[in-house]
Amino acid sequence: MEGDMGFEDEAVHELWTTVWGHRSAMQREMMRGAHGEAFAIRQLAHVGTMTPSQLADSMHATSGRVSTLLAAMEKKGLVTREVDPNDRRVVRVSLTDAGREHGRRDMQEMRDAVCWIFSQMGERRTREFLDLSREFMTYMSICRPGKPRPTPEEVRAAFEKRDRQVGAEEEQRGRAADARRGL
Repeated sequence: MEGDMGFEDEAVHELWTTVWGHRSAMQREMMRGAHGEAFAIRQLAHVGTMTPSQLADSMHATSGRVSTLLAAMEKKGLVTREVDPNDRRVVRVSLTDAGREHGRRDMQEMRDAVCWIFSQMGERRTREFLDLSREFMTYMSICRPGKPRPTPEEVRAAFEKRDRQVGAEEEQRGRAADARRGL
C-alpha cells in the first residue's frame, strides 16, 4: 500500500518510474549504444585492436552475436578483420578511419545533447545533480542484491576511493587547462 511506504520506498518507486518508466529517445539510444555497434566502436577506439573473443567478453555477448555484429560493421566499412600473421588461427579486429570518425561523431552528438540539458538545468543544479549522482553510484558500487548490506567500514572505504579518484581527475583537468593556457 502506498500510504505505508517510507521515504525510501517512495524514492525507489519514483526512481524506477522516472528512469525506466519514461524512457526518452536519448536513453534508448544510449542503451542501444551499450550493447551493439556503438559499444564496439568505443571499445576498439579505447583499447585498440582486439580479437572477436576479447570484444565478446567486454560486451558480455556471445561469440555468435559478436560475429554477426562484426560482419555488419565490416560491410559498412567501420572495421577490418585480419588474420594475425604470427598465428593464423587468430583474427584481429581494428577500426577503420571511417569507424573512428563514426565513433567520434556519435560521442560528440551525445556530448552536445547532454551539454544542452545541463545548460537548461543551470550550473548550480547541474553540480548538485553530479554530486548526488556520484554519491548514488558510489553506494551502488558496493551494494549487491541478495547480499548483506555494506558495513560502515566498506562504505567509508568506497567513499575514500571515490574521493581519491575525483581528486586525481580534478588534478588532471587542472594540468590540461594549464597546458592549454601555456603554463
